[in-house]
Amino acid sequence: MSNNRDNKKTVLFVLSVDTEEEWDWSGEFPQKNFSIDNVFRLSDFQHLCNDLGVKPTYFIDYAVAENDKAAAVFKQPEFKENCEIGAHLHPWCNPPYFGHVSDKESHVVNLPIEQVEQKLASLVKLLSSQFGEQPRSFRTGRWGIDAKVMRLLTKYNFTLDSSVYPFWQNEYFSCHGAPERPYWPNLNAPLQEDNQQKLIFELPVTAGFNHKNSSLCEKAYRMMEHPTLRWTRITGVAWRTKLLRKSYLSPELFDVPQLLDLSKSALANGTQVLHMFMHSSSLIDNNNSLVGNRDAYKYITEAIRSYISQLQQSVNLEFCTISEAGKRLSEEQTSNE
Repeated sequence: MSNNRDNKKTVLFVLSVDTEEEWDWSGEFPQKNFSIDNVFRLSDFQHLCNDLGVKPTYFIDYAVAENDKAAAVFKQPEFKENCEIGAHLHPWCNPPYFGHVSDKESHVVNLPIEQVEQKLASLVKLLSSQFGEQPRSFRTGRWGIDAKVMRLLTKYNFTLDSSVYPFWQNEYFSCHGAPERPYWPNLNAPLQEDNQQKLIFELPVTAGFNHKNSSLCEKAYRMMEHPTLRWTRITGVAWRTKLLRKSYLSPELFDVPQLLDLSKSALANGTQVLHMFMHSSSLIDNNNSLVGNRDAYKYITEAIRSYISQLQQSVNLEFCTISEAGKRLSEEQTSNE
C-alpha cells in the first residue's frame, strides 16, 4: 500500500467474525442443543463498526443461517453494503450427520472428503437461499485446511479462504510453515505458496512474533513447545521476559497494548493488511467465551475502538471486507509477477 501526503502508510484492515452458536465447551459438540443469542447483539456491533468505518466479514455457520430470526439480523439496513457474508463450516451442527462428533471430527480436515462435500453443499445452499447470493469466502470451523478441502472450495466457486491459523498446530492438524502473509496457495499443498491457476486466494489472520525473523522465531517457539520441555513452562517465561512472544490479532486473546505491539511488528515486516478476528459468541457472557469478562460486549467493543483509534495515529487504515482485501492484494501480486 502506498504512503499518503501525511507520510503515514496506508494499510488494509479486515475484521472477520466467526458467527456461530454458543454452548458449554466442556460438554459434547451439539447437533441441536445450543443457543444463538449472541447473534442478536450483532446489530449493535454493526452500528459500532459503521461508526468506525469497519466493514466486517461474518463467517456464518449452519446453526445461525437456518434460524430465520437470526438470518434476518443481517438483512437490516445497518448491514447493507457494510459487511460480507462468508461461509463457516461446523461439522457437528451442519447436516447431513454421520454419527457422533468427537474432538477429532470437529476439525473439517479430519473428515472423509465425501462427508465434507455433502456438508459444504448443504451450507452453500442455505446461505444462498437466506442471503440471496452464494458466499465467496470461507473458513473451516476450528481452523485448518488441506489439499482435499481446498480443491473442494474451488469446485464450489469460493474465491477466498481464511482457514490458515499461522504458527499453530495441535494433535489433529498443523499450520506450521504456512506464509503469515496473504498468498496464492498450492492447491495440492495449501500451506505452500504457488503460482497456481489463481482460483482461490488465502488470507490468514494476522499473527507473529516480537522479532522480525518470523521463520527463526517459529522454529524456536516449536522447540520450546516440544513435549520434553513443557514441564519447564519455558514459553511462559519467554512471554513474561519478552524474550519471545507469539501473538494473534484478536481482542479475545490479547489486550490492546499487545494488539498494537503485534501490529507494529507486522508493519515492520512489510504487511499490507491487518486481519483481526473474533467469535460472535464472545459478545455475550457465556460458558465458551474466550474473553472471560462479566461484560463481554463492553470489553470487546471498547478494545476494538481503542485499538483502531491508537493505530490510526501512526497509519492510515483502509477498511474493507475480506473479499475486497483479497481482490486488491491478489491483483497487486499478479501485476508484480
